Amino acid sequence: MHPLISAADLRAWLARRPETVLLDCSFDLADPSAGERAYAEAHLPGARYAHLDRDLSAPKTGRNGRHPLRDRPAYAAWMGRMGVAPGVPVIAYDRQGGMFAVRAWWVLRWMGHADVALLDGGLPAWQAEGNAVTADVPAERPAPAYPDLPPAMPRIDAAQLQPRLGEVQMLDARAPERYRGEVEPLDPVAGHIPGALNRFFKDNLQPDGRFKPAEQLKREFEALIDTERPVVHMCGSGVTACHNLLAMEVAGLGRSRLYPGSWSEWCSDPSRPVAKGAAA
Repeated sequence: MHPLISAADLRAWLARRPETVLLDCSFDLADPSAGERAYAEAHLPGARYAHLDRDLSAPKTGRNGRHPLRDRPAYAAWMGRMGVAPGVPVIAYDRQGGMFAVRAWWVLRWMGHADVALLDGGLPAWQAEGNAVTADVPAERPAPAYPDLPPAMPRIDAAQLQPRLGEVQMLDARAPERYRGEVEPLDPVAGHIPGALNRFFKDNLQPDGRFKPAEQLKREFEALIDTERPVVHMCGSGVTACHNLLAMEVAGLGRSRLYPGSWSEWCSDPSRPVAKGAAA
């Protein structure tokens, strides 16, 4: 599947493929129950809720970042509970321009599931097309645990990344003031990994919350990085980094690598280097 699907195309798609699994990934970092409350009030008919902390992340240890990846068997069991099986399409969405739904998209691709896309513009785009929402929670239709397939998305960890600083291209998806280390509302240390460049994930979006056209994204990424070289994506906790990764896929710039632990994991070890200010 293409990484994005429009609200109009999704409506037609669901008429043809009613077995499609819809995942509402709405979330709020400042209020972790807000997304679930919003889902309870209104969501796409048939959608299930995917909680960033509970479903899409492992428990925190203080050294593994704020949203560490779960192990693959845990994700496989969760996917089965959501009704995801090989060949079953999955559409993820949220209310925040894909800020959190991109994590579900990446996780499913990492688990080897090819048939997954993001609803471009999320719930607001769906409603703007005049489509219905509901408060009804669908009946469960669990499937067996998802089979162990080869990952379709590569990743890198801190131990692999640190000796390659200065060699790999890194894109940090956080807001510019956080990247520069001027403010840090979420993590104990301010700054960024030395050598990383900044691409705020919201720069991928148009004012209405939908992604920019592929050609525009391509021009913007090509102006920032050497797209012929490998790219490592990071952010605060490995979530919005997936937004830049998906945007590069939309732009036709190939798959790049995610550093899931991102800044929250990196800065938990005082022996790791820290940079501040704008990129040199």
